[in-house]
Amino acid sequence: MTWRKFSGEVIQTPILEEVEAAIERETAIGNKLKVCIGTDSQVKGAVTDFATVIVFIREKRGAFMFIHQERSSQKMSIKERMLTEVQKSIDIAYKLCDLLDLYDVELEVHADINTNPMFKSNAALHEAMGYILSMGFVFKAKPEAFASSCCANKMVQ
Repeated sequence: MTWRKFSGEVIQTPILEEVEAAIERETAIGNKLKVCIGTDSQVKGAVTDFATVIVFIREKRGAFMFIHQERSSQKMSIKERMLTEVQKSIDIAYKLCDLLDLYDVELEVHADINTNPMFKSNAALHEAMGYILSMGFVFKAKPEAFASSCCANKMVQ
C-alpha cells in the first residue's frame, strides 16, 4: 500500500512508522495533534477512484496529511461505494488506533455521507454510523466530515 505526502513525495517507510515519526516530531515541538481519517471516491466511467487520507490537525497551527489512492473496476451501487469508503477508513483507523492511544492522540473517522435524506449517499448513513461507532471510533458525517468531503475529495477529482 503506497502512501504519499501532499507534496507528492512517496512515503518509503511503513505507514505506522511514518505516523509515529510525525507524532513524535510534532509533539517534540509542542504541537497537540488530532487525527482524522476519511475516504472519498469518484466514479469515472467503468472505474472508481478512491482516496484515503490521514489528516493531522495541529491545534491552532494548521494541518498536514498522508494520502493513499487506489482504483477499482468493480461496479457498485451508491450504498456499496459509501460503505467501501467507510471500510477503507476503518481499516486505517484500526491499524493506527493503538499507536494513537499510546501517544494520547484523539482520532475521528469521517464518512463522506450526507445527513440530509435528500441526498443519495444518505442511504448508507445508518450502516456507516453503526459500523464506525461499533468499532469504538468517533464518527463524523457531512458537513463535519472534512477529512473525507474536503481533503480526500480533492485527491479523487
